[in-house]
Amino acid sequence: MKPIQAANGFSFRVGFSGYSGHLRVEPLYTEERDNPIKSLPDFVLPPAFPTETPESIEEHIKEKYLLPRLDKDAFSPEKAGKQWDFDWFARAKIPLEPSMPRAIMVPVWELPFRLCKEGSTEGKWEPNSMQVDVSDIIIGGETRGSFPRASNGAANDIVRGSINNRPFRPGGLEDQSLERIFPDGASNGEWVREVLNGGPAQTIPPGFKQGLKLGDLMSHPCSWNVYKDQSAPDDTSVGNLSELSVQFDDLFKKAWEEDVAELDKDEGHSTESDSVKSEAEANQVDVLNTLDTGSSALDEILSVEAEKVDNGRDEGGQQQKEAWAVSGGSEWIADQFYELVPDMAIEFPFELDTFQKEAIYYLEKGESVFVAAHTSAGKTVVAEYAFALASKHCTRAVYTAPIKTISNQKYRDFCGKFDVGLLTGDVSLRPEASCLIMTTEILRSMLYRGADIIRDIEWVIFDEVHYVNDVERGVVWEEVIIMLPRHINIILLSATVPNTIEFADWIGRTKQKKIRVTGTTKRPVPLEHCLFYSGELYKICEGETFIPLGLKAAKDAYKKKNSSATSGGTGSYSGSSTVQDGARGQKREPFNRGKQNKHSGPQNFGNYTGTGWGNQSNGGGQNSWGSRRTTWLMLIDKLSKKSLLPAVIFGFSKNQCDKSADSISGTDLTSSSEKSEIRVFCDKAFSRLKGSDRNLPQVVRVQSLLCRGIGVHHAGLLPIVKEVVEMLFCRGVIKVLFSTETFAMGVNAPARTVVFDTLRKFDGKEFRPVLPGEYTQMAGRAGRRGLDKIGTVIVMCRDEIPGERDLEHVITGTPTKLESQFRLTYIMILHLLRVEELKVEDMLKRSFAEFHSQKKLPEQQQLLLRKLAQPKKTIECIKGEPAIEEYYEMRAEAEAHSEQISKAVMQTSAAQKFLTPGRVVVVKSQSAQDHLLGVVLKSSSANNKQYIVLLLKPDVPSMTQSPSDRSNLQDKKGADFDQGYVLPPKSKRGLEEDYRISAGPRKGSGIINITLPHHGAAAGVTFEVREAENTEFLCICTSKIKLDLPGLLEFVSNAAFSHTVQQLLKLKSNGNKYPPALDPKDLKLKDMDLVTAYDKWTHLLQKMSQNKCHECIKLEEHIKLAKEIKKYKEEVNALQFELSNEALLQMPEFQGRIDILKEIGYIDEDLVVQIKGRVACEMNSGEELICTECLFENQLDDLEPEEAVALMSAFVFQQKNTSEPSLTSKLSQAKQRLYDTAIRLGDLQAEFKLPITPEEYAQENLKFGLVEVVYEWAKGTPFADICELTDVPEGLIVRTIVRLDETCREFKTAAAIMGNSSLYKKMESASNAIKRDIVFAASLYITGV
Repeated sequence: MKPIQAANGFSFRVGFSGYSGHLRVEPLYTEERDNPIKSLPDFVLPPAFPTETPESIEEHIKEKYLLPRLDKDAFSPEKAGKQWDFDWFARAKIPLEPSMPRAIMVPVWELPFRLCKEGSTEGKWEPNSMQVDVSDIIIGGETRGSFPRASNGAANDIVRGSINNRPFRPGGLEDQSLERIFPDGASNGEWVREVLNGGPAQTIPPGFKQGLKLGDLMSHPCSWNVYKDQSAPDDTSVGNLSELSVQFDDLFKKAWEEDVAELDKDEGHSTESDSVKSEAEANQVDVLNTLDTGSSALDEILSVEAEKVDNGRDEGGQQQKEAWAVSGGSEWIADQFYELVPDMAIEFPFELDTFQKEAIYYLEKGESVFVAAHTSAGKTVVAEYAFALASKHCTRAVYTAPIKTISNQKYRDFCGKFDVGLLTGDVSLRPEASCLIMTTEILRSMLYRGADIIRDIEWVIFDEVHYVNDVERGVVWEEVIIMLPRHINIILLSATVPNTIEFADWIGRTKQKKIRVTGTTKRPVPLEHCLFYSGELYKICEGETFIPLGLKAAKDAYKKKNSSATSGGTGSYSGSSTVQDGARGQKREPFNRGKQNKHSGPQNFGNYTGTGWGNQSNGGGQNSWGSRRTTWLMLIDKLSKKSLLPAVIFGFSKNQCDKSADSISGTDLTSSSEKSEIRVFCDKAFSRLKGSDRNLPQVVRVQSLLCRGIGVHHAGLLPIVKEVVEMLFCRGVIKVLFSTETFAMGVNAPARTVVFDTLRKFDGKEFRPVLPGEYTQMAGRAGRRGLDKIGTVIVMCRDEIPGERDLEHVITGTPTKLESQFRLTYIMILHLLRVEELKVEDMLKRSFAEFHSQKKLPEQQQLLLRKLAQPKKTIECIKGEPAIEEYYEMRAEAEAHSEQISKAVMQTSAAQKFLTPGRVVVVKSQSAQDHLLGVVLKSSSANNKQYIVLLLKPDVPSMTQSPSDRSNLQDKKGADFDQGYVLPPKSKRGLEEDYRISAGPRKGSGIINITLPHHGAAAGVTFEVREAENTEFLCICTSKIKLDLPGLLEFVSNAAFSHTVQQLLKLKSNGNKYPPALDPKDLKLKDMDLVTAYDKWTHLLQKMSQNKCHECIKLEEHIKLAKEIKKYKEEVNALQFELSNEALLQMPEFQGRIDILKEIGYIDEDLVVQIKGRVACEMNSGEELICTECLFENQLDDLEPEEAVALMSAFVFQQKNTSEPSLTSKLSQAKQRLYDTAIRLGDLQAEFKLPITPEEYAQENLKFGLVEVVYEWAKGTPFADICELTDVPEGLIVRTIVRLDETCREFKTAAAIMGNSSLYKKMESASNAIKRDIVFAASLYITGV
């Protein structure tokens, strides 16, 4: 046997021993030899590795690092067809290039005369430096969000985004960073003059303390070609250069397109010394620069105003404004379309309409488009072409729709034409595709979370734009439009609305890009509108023309049929039906009791008297449904005979649709071949359901209806059942479809005929007539393009005929305008607070609600600059420091109280008792300069409500006046007063008049001989006697004087007037202009506010009389100036307020929400988002505050996964009125705990003045109707059994559980942020527990049948 070499060189041999056959191992020993060489083993193993050489090392590095190869195990040919979940982004290596710095040092420009030379080397200027972000100085960096931005997240974050990412900068925001690239000093040529004059070499880099030592550097000699004028060059010496001009100002005026001071045209040049301004001139420049844009901006404003005046002469004074929405003038495009677009991205098998050609042409030019056209007019062609362009340009296009059904249907339609992906709340198919279809909420989330896929998007298509009017979800559209980056073009597809241009103008102004508006008002299939009454059709409108004769024929038929009725039954045609409507309405909607007669909507619908539209939709009892069944059978028979099938019958109640379909159970509208097709289709569709789900009552019932050509479509159906109905209707085998209005919005399935069961609907708050826009949307489903020449719309009439005015309004009326539904939400605020570049105020400014006010801002800015540039008026007081402003403020405040007091105090019976002859009063001045002190001479009577009063005039001839001034005053007053104004000299006065007072008062007859008004002068004071209303009395004084009434009123004695005036002057001798006023107690005032106003008023009168301006001779002039100054300040303050953020409509609510977020710890005092705020940003399904507080209060910790997901159903369930669920004690406690949290948050918001009622807030955001259902479903109960636990329709149950899965994902992400691993696992288990069977059956649109 041969020897065997062991591993360590030890040899042995194997052999047999004896006769037994046992193996024997015998070692082999080497023989010792004397020769050492012979002592070596016979066999030596070669080395494990070859000897390394530089060449072998280089080859090894090249093989391993420079020539990478695919892993043979992972990428073998056998596995080539498999898709591997390989996270390339997580395995990405750090690039070898150094990272770009986030900030750099740049020099700061300073004006030459501001250069600081002190402390510098040799007294030479050394520039300062500042640190700026790189993203601020890179062109285009403003749109990149955080820069530089690495993709270091999971692959899913590329599509969905991450809370750690910063959003992209929205297009249209003013970019202030680029202004730092071109400082002010760089635009006026001064820096060029500095270079010419020479300067030291810069050896120290910015931010460094020391630089290179280059020794003494000598200036390099240079020469400049300088010309006196352009035609004659002059070779002057270098010494004469200072006399000439290098006109760099003109050069850089053209280069930088900035304003610079032009040189003197007469001289044509300036010296070098002119380049450095004096310090005084610099200060003047600084003063002018205190305005926002400086003197150059003021010059620009003045030049703009001059141009505006010139243009106004030619254009009627109207200012030309830039229009962002461009409409019209595109008729030539259709004629030359194939020359303009020779190489189309996609060819269509039919001839395009004019508006389609216009839209495609603008898409080829890369412009945004707004297409407004009727339903089924072909707007989808524009969306298809945008998809084709994205595929051609290797970019992406996004199609957004408000309803998930539209998204699924569009995915099926586009799947065979383009590389399409689908993103909804519960489905994510091929997110890497170039054409993505998603709901608007998904796109909003991507924008807020900064998904990197946004970089690749070229087009965003908004379908059904008129959905922006939706109260609940309309705000999402506005948010998305505002948040889109500027590199994305917008395509808007909408039904015809009256303010298309306005809406497009808002989008264009917001995004700072032109919006091309196109479309058509022409229907592809014309419509005719008919009434159906008593088995006959009456045409009432064709096209847009109303036909009164058809309505008259229907009314005649109505009268003829009801002629045999009782007198009480016939009644008034226009009135009785409304009463009956209310009675029937109470029967049909018991949970809306008290709201049935509220027919007023947001618009004017006319007098809907006599229509009785409410009773058309419902009825009570078997007899009513029996008559309705007869009506349906008559209608279907009529439509079948006239070949007007298939038909869609629109009702506005799920229950009504089901009952209507069941009432015609004996009707069969399909042939045997159609029945076979329906059965085969249903079997294939429902084969994906397990056995128990296939036998659900709804599935069996709908299949039975479908086989007879009758369908039902509403939100209560299971999703798979709805899809079966939609697909069969599109195939044409369903002849009659009872549907709610969602069919008109969510499904593109036109019919031959559309029938309105009623023209009244319940909108969630009250019953109201159908709006013209809603009628147009549903009526647009009538008429199949290419199959029907005309579409028929029928309005059902049972007990009465609608009025002509009402029908004409709803059929041919103006559709509802697009209106803003923008509102602030906490999640929006928190998302925007995460990013410094974006502010909530920017979002508010750019909302559609603020469009008109923001549109006026440029004009208001110019007006403000003009007002600030006006010379300010000053008041020079002759008594020292002017106090006129204080006096004017008091006077204005007193006047504010005067009207209230004159109405509430002076007209009371208590005040009238004090207004007797001799009572001193203060009367309102007619000149509004000063109030007058006077006395009542005669009280009012029953015949004459006016008082006769004597008043002291304020225009007193002062003793300090010069004779000329007095004569001027005499001449001035002579024009106003009678001859008796001047008191006659003593020599010319009669004896009786001179000594009347000493003789005592005479008795009078009571006759009033004085002519009113009477003017005179006594004791150096002018006075006036006139009549006064009780409203003219401002104050009733405590003082009362004795009067000679016969001398004053009957004999008109000058002595009596002089005595009365002297008594009044004595009351003013103590320094007060007015005597004290009556106490409020004397006037019997009981209202505390009125007493306070009266006391304040009397106090102001006394304070005004003590002011030094009160007796000033220039009071009238200064009051006028003070009024102008006050008006000027108010106008400036008003303009500044309008230009500020405080003028925004929702600014008070925003401040309140910010305070609430601070109070509960979502943000800190510096508005930095905290961990609770980051968690709230993840909550998109439910109310963000309640969900976040629920997590941070650990309300789900003591619950099992099934109980937790059941409680979470309260966040997403929508229906208000349901049967009360039966809950376990643990779930009941958790429910109450969550409800208490909502009440606490509601109280807090009400405390901060938000318009919220705590109970309504809790009930609106927490609906516990499906807690028991979801709990049983998570435990594994079959779907048929859980449907027995509630009265909620099956379709709403499925929709709630599907949305609940999305909520579980959000809570799972929130748990990861919080670091709560147990909650993370619980949410994962809860999500797995509900994802099964019919609830999560795949959509037929996605998987096919």
